[in-house]
Amino acid sequence: MASYSDLRLIGIAWRLDRVRWVPSAVLADAVLRNGICMAGIPEDEPAWADEPMTDRELAARMCAGCPVQDECLELDLRVAGESTVGVWGALSEDDRRALYPHWLQRGERAEGGGA
Repeated sequence: MASYSDLRLIGIAWRLDRVRWVPSAVLADAVLRNGICMAGIPEDEPAWADEPMTDRELAARMCAGCPVQDECLELDLRVAGESTVGVWGALSEDDRRALYPHWLQRGERAEGGGA
């Protein structure tokens, strides 16, 4: 029986199928143009910046409301794979590393990404 964590990751991998054939250059452009993390350095730190939190909580906070989370996540999985670092697509490094095999099982992607 699959754990809740595995089911969550399988669901995310399935959700990314909607961008599987989008060229990486188009994904990168969408993330650069519309990603909330690309909007520049805010004048004031967010109120939550000094709160202790896990990497997972930090990823969720940083990416909350971002309209291109799936595009960002798909791009990182294609480019970095298991060597991923930082926050991408509202997931921590550990979550993306755990997601990667599920993502690969979903099949081919644009430009040869995936299995």
